[in-house]
Amino acid sequence: MSGSASRPTLTPMSKRVIIVGAGLAGCLLAVYLARAGWNVDLRERRGDPRDRGQVAGRSINLAISARGLKALRRAGLEDVILQDAIRMPGRMIHSRAGALAFQNYSSDPTHAIQSVSRSALNLALLNAAAAESRVTMTFHQRCSHLDAALGSVSFIDDNTSQQSSVTADLIVGADGAYSALRGIMQKNEGFDYDQSWLSHGYKEMCIPAVTSGKHAPFAMEPKALHIWPRGASMMIALPNPDGSFTCTLFWPNKSTDTNPNGFDSIRDSAIAREHFQREYPDALAMMPTFDHDFATNPVGAMLTIRCRPWSMHGRAVLLGDAAHAIVPFFGQGANASFEDCESLTDALAAHSDDIPRALAAYEHDRKRNADAIAEMALTNFVEMRDKTASRAFRMRKKFEHFLHGVVPQFYTPRYDMVSFSTIPYADALSRSRKQDRVITITAIALPIFIALAFLAWKMRT
Repeated sequence: MSGSASRPTLTPMSKRVIIVGAGLAGCLLAVYLARAGWNVDLRERRGDPRDRGQVAGRSINLAISARGLKALRRAGLEDVILQDAIRMPGRMIHSRAGALAFQNYSSDPTHAIQSVSRSALNLALLNAAAAESRVTMTFHQRCSHLDAALGSVSFIDDNTSQQSSVTADLIVGADGAYSALRGIMQKNEGFDYDQSWLSHGYKEMCIPAVTSGKHAPFAMEPKALHIWPRGASMMIALPNPDGSFTCTLFWPNKSTDTNPNGFDSIRDSAIAREHFQREYPDALAMMPTFDHDFATNPVGAMLTIRCRPWSMHGRAVLLGDAAHAIVPFFGQGANASFEDCESLTDALAAHSDDIPRALAAYEHDRKRNADAIAEMALTNFVEMRDKTASRAFRMRKKFEHFLHGVVPQFYTPRYDMVSFSTIPYADALSRSRKQDRVITITAIALPIFIALAFLAWKMRT
């Protein structure tokens, strides 16, 4: 939409923001901006999840790491979230025969990622936003129109079909990968958009709590992310506070000659049970509701979204998955979105009298990092499904941990930089590429050096 309008002189008491989407990022941003003096109008298409005690939509458990914890700490929510989180310092690899191999994520024993419920986290953030006096929340609001130049956005109430338009100094699209606000922005000239679907889908299964056993109420080791790597496919499991595990199948959507085990060929629970008996027999033995779960739970899709610009007319801006959806294989989707909230809040504070400049600074800070974590998430999928079970991979990881422990100032593994630091994603990617080249050169040169040294010694004797 085009046009121009005069901008009011903003004071702490007059600043108004409309946030489209009351998911994880939208709620956290609402808390940040309300405390910074903004009047926040938070709109959500869904009904209020607090009415039913859970949040609808994707339910893949979240892995919250250093970046997300830092953002939650800023909002005073870290301790609340960690109360029900489960600490995971490493991953447990399951072979077809049921053999187990634990792999630490880091050489530092204090480093761990936290398994949290998406639903519980969203509810905690909703409650935090609702507790802010400057925040108003409205549900069943479907975004239908945007005039960014005027700072106007329209909604349709899905219950009453009533239409309404509101104006603000800033409009934020935090409405997820299928963002309605971004869809409107895409219609404008100069908006670049790339959407890439992963050839794999996902389906959730459940390992329930048990009443006896070594790890009761957990059926297996709770302080680990469990992985069943099977080449072109895999299953993972994350622990829940009630003793259950949320398991997620990542299988190809379509079968091929080289990989005939896709969701299209394994359609019913009977065929799936036979497949599990071959590929995941130890997991199947812990799934009393297997047939029901496989038949009932849908197959979800995963995609990567890249777009630019993130802002329009200095009044509307995208944030989180609406700006940069990524696949879940580095556990950084929520963490990256929370960093967006911090970056946007800081940019608005630094340029309080110039919102367009603030939005430009935010995009400059976050765009390159969003692209970097999108790339690393795709790379990590290949690593998890194809490499974690191999001896060569385990040896390399041990060598990386050794280097990090001995010379941390010169070598930090990619996983540590992404999950256990707040080093910008783009810097972590660049640095890890340089380190990989060093390791490769070392792996080639060291045997040659040893051989030459041995020959030199033999010639002297």
